[in-house]
Amino acid sequence: MTDVVSTAGARAESSPDRLGVVKALRANASTALSVVVLLTVLGWALAPSIFADDDPLRGVPAQKLRGPSARHWLGTDNLGRDLYTRVVHAAELSLTATVIAVAIGLVAGTLVGLVAGSAGGVVDAGLMRIVDVLLSIPELLSALVLVTALGFGTRKVAIAVGVALIPAFARVMRAEVARVRRAPYVEAAIASGVRWPAVLIRHVLRNAYAPVAALAAVEFGVAVLAVSSLSFLGYGAPPPAPEWGSLIAAGRDYLATAWWMTTLPGLVIVAVVLAAQRLGRALARDGAL
Repeated sequence: MTDVVSTAGARAESSPDRLGVVKALRANASTALSVVVLLTVLGWALAPSIFADDDPLRGVPAQKLRGPSARHWLGTDNLGRDLYTRVVHAAELSLTATVIAVAIGLVAGTLVGLVAGSAGGVVDAGLMRIVDVLLSIPELLSALVLVTALGFGTRKVAIAVGVALIPAFARVMRAEVARVRRAPYVEAAIASGVRWPAVLIRHVLRNAYAPVAALAAVEFGVAVLAVSSLSFLGYGAPPPAPEWGSLIAAGRDYLATAWWMTTLPGLVIVAVVLAAQRLGRALARDGAL
């Protein structure tokens, strides 16, 4: 009887361990898949002709509105252009705008958060109240207002989205700086006579950037959505230059007859956003940065 009880107890104890292993494997698999998706799309942006050697601007009227097939993986559009080719070549403009936007948000937000967290007092309170006001406005709405003032074009869309991302980075960076500056090694560096700017760069910034870098991966997905949304509204590159948002906009008049013109580019955007979000969560959880 004792043996039976001990065996049952051992099984009960091993069950959570097995569940933990299964969850870890699933998490690692999804993270690996996310990296593959992002690397593939990055390859599209850097060398689109390797993945799709057709001309994205050339159409064959006789093949317009053809569904997905072995010849046209994602079908063709209303002008007979291969949709897969256009999606691949659209990654160059869409991801360039996204990278610029995230870089603007990351650099400017880091500087604002670093100044606020290190200065404290009135400077911290003033900057954070401005950040709080900006955070209360949805990022897409802020970007829309800014791009309306700046005008049309991929670069202006990137700048507008980047400025809209600054408050999120500033808030996280300020919190991390405020936490790290009270650490014993920072106080020891100050007590030993090291100048504050050197302490700020060598000790505070170096140990506070990891959550901000993880946030950059998450905000990358947000920026993809914002850039695509503004492109969908017509603020991006003028036709016939392909962008993910403009591809979806071009297919909205053919939803009943050519669903693939909107659905398949939309699924590409969804895959990129989910991959960026998953990678960002993995970096934040594991502290890999």
